[in-house]
Amino acid sequence: MADNLNKPLGRKGGERKDSTQKVRVGGFPLLPVSVALLTVLIAVPVIWVAYVDSPLEGRPHVEVGVSNTGNNDFARNLSLDEGAAEETPDEPAEPIDSPSFVNIDEFPEGADAARAAAPKPELLEQTQHGFIPQVATNGDRPADVYARASITPDSAKGRGLIAIVVEGLGLSEENTRSAIERLPDEVTLAFAPYGKEVGSLALAARIGGHEIMLQIPLEPFDYPQNDPGPQTLLVGQAARANLDRLYWLMSRMGGYTGVINYLGARFTSSANDMQPMMEEIALRGLTYLDDGASNRSLAPQLAKQAGVDFARAQVNLDETPSRSDILRQLTKLEALAHENGSAIATATSLPVTVRTIAEWADGLEEKDLVLVPVSALMQDN
Repeated sequence: MADNLNKPLGRKGGERKDSTQKVRVGGFPLLPVSVALLTVLIAVPVIWVAYVDSPLEGRPHVEVGVSNTGNNDFARNLSLDEGAAEETPDEPAEPIDSPSFVNIDEFPEGADAARAAAPKPELLEQTQHGFIPQVATNGDRPADVYARASITPDSAKGRGLIAIVVEGLGLSEENTRSAIERLPDEVTLAFAPYGKEVGSLALAARIGGHEIMLQIPLEPFDYPQNDPGPQTLLVGQAARANLDRLYWLMSRMGGYTGVINYLGARFTSSANDMQPMMEEIALRGLTYLDDGASNRSLAPQLAKQAGVDFARAQVNLDETPSRSDILRQLTKLEALAHENGSAIATATSLPVTVRTIAEWADGLEEKDLVLVPVSALMQDN
């Protein structure tokens, strides 16, 4: 009995079953094989996506930076153009009293006059494109500080007031200097933003006693067949994109009282596109002159809503650039000034136009008419 108690249970010949024996497949344990297969099934797609079919593999991509400029919401959120190259670290800012468009050394014979006519540091704000106008901390506006002193409709004593704005300055140095020298100081000069020396020529105009404005290219109905030029403000663009273009245009020169449209019949008829620009002009303390070419322009209403000092030209003097036609238009301008108390005309800087206006202006006093800068006829809003 004792011997039977010492024999293993359930097997003959003393053999017993091992309860931990592993199930095998083809000679290999089943569990390790399963784990290995599952690992391979997961790893292969991951490796394929990462190294062969990456979502960005072979496709252009770029990070778009944001430039914080100014003290308004649009400027803070102003994005760089999509697809622009990666920015390099900012260079040290220029001294606020020496913007890129001012070089006093170019006026060695009149350095004091150049300093007096140069843009005021307190009226400048630095942006990614350079210095642009701003309202000073004490409330002074470029529109007021840079305006030429003049009589106004309230002090005209019954005389008719005439303002003439000659456009397209800065593109031809010869034509620009001729206009500065030959035209009466009361004639306002409007500069295109594209001339290589536009900043220096604008300063020369202010030294010469002229009030100056900046021409802003806006989209016409036949764009791009009729292209106003680089950085044109376009219909349907995001407000920040158009404001970025506006900042570039504003940075090309300084010392101007306001802006005037160059073309832009389509843009000025679109309230959604025009309104942000007009609001920015108000924030910058500038005026707006409508050249009067488009009857569909919403500039008068939008200027009033934004609080921008505004005026609109009634006559284009040299649509036909001949002396006889220019004189005919000047006669029309005189009649409007007598009838309404004031009138505004635009003209180009063609030599025949400059010469004709200069000769015509000599006889104004006899006609009970007074030539004034366009700022004198701006309507406060």
